[in-house]
Amino acid sequence: MNNYSQIGFQIPDILLPNENIDLPKWAVIACDQFTSQPEYWQQVQKIIGDSPSTLNMILPEVYLGTPEEPSLIPKTQNTMNGYLRENIFNSYEGFVLVERTSGGKTRFGLLLALDLEAYDYHKGSQSLIRATEETIIERLPPRIKIRQGAPLELPHILVLIDDPKKTVIESIVKLRSNLTKLYDFELMMGSGHLTGYLVNDRVVQDQIVQALETLASPDEFREKYGVPENKGVLLFAMGDGNHSLATAKAIWEKIKVDVGTDHPSRYALVEIENVHDEALTFEPIHRIVFSVQEDVLSALKNYFGNNIRYSSKKDASFVIEHVNNPFRDDHSFGLIGGSNSGIITIPEPTSNLPVGSLQTFLDSWLQNGKAKGIDYVHGEEIVRTLGTKPGNVGFYLPAMKKGDLFKTVILDGSLPRKTFSMGEAKDKRFYMECRKIS
Repeated sequence: MNNYSQIGFQIPDILLPNENIDLPKWAVIACDQFTSQPEYWQQVQKIIGDSPSTLNMILPEVYLGTPEEPSLIPKTQNTMNGYLRENIFNSYEGFVLVERTSGGKTRFGLLLALDLEAYDYHKGSQSLIRATEETIIERLPPRIKIRQGAPLELPHILVLIDDPKKTVIESIVKLRSNLTKLYDFELMMGSGHLTGYLVNDRVVQDQIVQALETLASPDEFREKYGVPENKGVLLFAMGDGNHSLATAKAIWEKIKVDVGTDHPSRYALVEIENVHDEALTFEPIHRIVFSVQEDVLSALKNYFGNNIRYSSKKDASFVIEHVNNPFRDDHSFGLIGGSNSGIITIPEPTSNLPVGSLQTFLDSWLQNGKAKGIDYVHGEEIVRTLGTKPGNVGFYLPAMKKGDLFKTVILDGSLPRKTFSMGEAKDKRFYMECRKIS
């Protein structure tokens, strides 16, 4: 394995299922998707049956807090050990170029192992690898139970680089006809197509390293963003899966004194993508609040006082169209919940983004017991469906501009949690590759 600690990563050893494994049943979507739709995961289980699958090595978050959770957690590690004993894996050393087609668009990524010594998720961090959104420590314990002592890791983590000249990933895309194809198949449940290529040629690997070193150059960094010398270089910014990376970090900090710095748990397998990939979209993450105990509009007015405007709209489609308007620059979001559907505007916001204003209200509202639960969802249809159910209310948010991400994080620190999503739920990363961590 080749380590590049100065720019925060390692070229990993990858484990992939052998030719006897049914890949469409092996690969399943990230565990933090469809968390309010148990029927999705029930269908996944029906498709897989008794076949070897990454489903058996993860805990879909739809089961968190349910009677199934205690038995599913030990099952993940038992399955990992079983698959290793059964020798179902082939091993490869190198980067993996990932090609994902979904919804008529194709985006590319590169699989590598990030150095957790270069990662700090705390707000105000100046580390090379940084969270883009607030990390909720309370969300880590179930993940820690799964990863701690596990022999394998499976990545659903997507990490962004800001490479406008397209020197890192796109330069390898041009070579893919000459690369060894590792897998090539249709994903389940209408999630598109997945292809992977092994990048193990030393010359090509050196090309990738050199391009990343250029992006991480302090002079290049300061010139690109117009920031002073006291701002640390940000090379890798979290896209999806920050809590999974934070889990790996928490475990590494706990064990590193005992295991030493040359240990596989120092690294975490991730896919990096270029924020300038035309097929990469930033989708908003909407909110569904359950078992609401008071009138939401009254609660909003009590919280924001005179700093709120409300326009009632019976048609949820009008609300969504208004919020989605890319030319709007006001601080507004949609309220979808039966008789209260309409548009909320905050004339004098204290947050940079509408999601920041909304989340401060929601945190206070739930803490005061005025509602009993919240979920973070993708797509307008699920907001309509769940938001209009009795006792629920939905909040429909605008998307942030992806070109603003790096500079915003560099200047202002991490964004409010669940600010953006890289694509809709069905477009999320599927578990495919594994890596030994013990």
